[in-house]
Amino acid sequence: MRETTIESILCEQTGDSCTLIHHKSGLDIYVCEMPGFHTTEALFGTKYGSINTQFKTAQEPDFCTVPEGIAHFLEHKLFENEDSDVFALYAKTGAEGNAFTSFDKTCYLFRCSDHYLDSLEILLSFVQSPYFTPENVAKEQGIIGQEIRMCDDDPGWRVFFHMLQGLYHNHPVKIDIAGTVESIAEITDQLLYRCYHTFYNLHNMVLSIAGNCKVEEILPLADRLLKPYEDIQLETVFPEEPASIVQSEIVDQAPIGVPLFHLGIKCAPKNGMESVHAELAAYFIIQILTDSGSPLYQSMMQEQLINNTFSGEVFNGDGYFTILFEGESTQPRTVREKIMEAIQTAQRDGLDPERFEEVKKSTYGSMVRELNSVSAVANAMLNAHMNGVTPYAVLSVLSQFTLEEANRYLREEVHPANSTLSMMESCAR
Repeated sequence: MRETTIESILCEQTGDSCTLIHHKSGLDIYVCEMPGFHTTEALFGTKYGSINTQFKTAQEPDFCTVPEGIAHFLEHKLFENEDSDVFALYAKTGAEGNAFTSFDKTCYLFRCSDHYLDSLEILLSFVQSPYFTPENVAKEQGIIGQEIRMCDDDPGWRVFFHMLQGLYHNHPVKIDIAGTVESIAEITDQLLYRCYHTFYNLHNMVLSIAGNCKVEEILPLADRLLKPYEDIQLETVFPEEPASIVQSEIVDQAPIGVPLFHLGIKCAPKNGMESVHAELAAYFIIQILTDSGSPLYQSMMQEQLINNTFSGEVFNGDGYFTILFEGESTQPRTVREKIMEAIQTAQRDGLDPERFEEVKKSTYGSMVRELNSVSAVANAMLNAHMNGVTPYAVLSVLSQFTLEEANRYLREEVHPANSTLSMMESCAR
């Protein structure tokens, strides 16, 4: 068993800092004390999302495959303890509790103005106390089945996943986070316990706390509530994914007022600091070429090709990386042509230097301002840990990021031919 050690992490750009506790239980705990703030936010997360369906530990000879949607199912079930209602417990402390499952992580969280230690005790206690039975699993299958059917009826959700299915041959990112009605029917209490004991091992988890909190108050609580865990050397794998796409265009119909589209460009996935650089480069490309201040955006608005729902983002994680554009349009194919033309012109001539500096300055300012947000800080510390970097890594890279690096990424990594346009057309109700 390891001994508890404590280190301070400093942001060289701003002077901000946080504390990283390598706890003897195996859990890493990030604490950012923010004097003058009256609220506290805590997230308890595991590196376990919908894409993690194939895994093994050091004690297991072979990888096992579990049903799609089990990570999300497990998140739902952890709130149901044998003898208590977690939300009722939070209500007594005045905290607001919640949870979410994404493609690559599951997080449980609370926000409060007072009694953060009491709320933290609730959080650490229920996440470490699973209670699954055949009866409560069957009940949840019905609830989540309804949730899946509702998402299937959501045009925005459908057009997004159609895009992913057009981009990715094998990677499980193309599967709905909640799974399918068929896959969740395969989930049992024994499978839930297996996944829980594998992924909710404290060596695979992180606790992030920011705001009105103190390290010296959190440590005794952690010592009392965190059980020591053996590092089981968890491995996750994904099916081999070609660089190519499946198909360039997918069309669906729904009873909607205005047609929707998602345009994705598939790029090579990155890890750690490489991912930070790639994400920043892709972000700069999106902002310079297509944000509301760009010539392309203005011309598409004037031609009524898009409206103010149009946006772009970087969608990336373990084994996937997509530059994404979305919005409403009656002429999505024309929108695609114009975006691809802008990309190809920038690949030839380079991104606009003035726009680069404008975007860099505004982005840096936004990131610095987020250091004064309790929620943003708590989430940033957790996300950085999950990505294998330090909490201030993005700000550090951004401060030294160059136009040359963005141009190089654009020329070498962004291939318009590697794109899928997913469209949702209007049909009669």
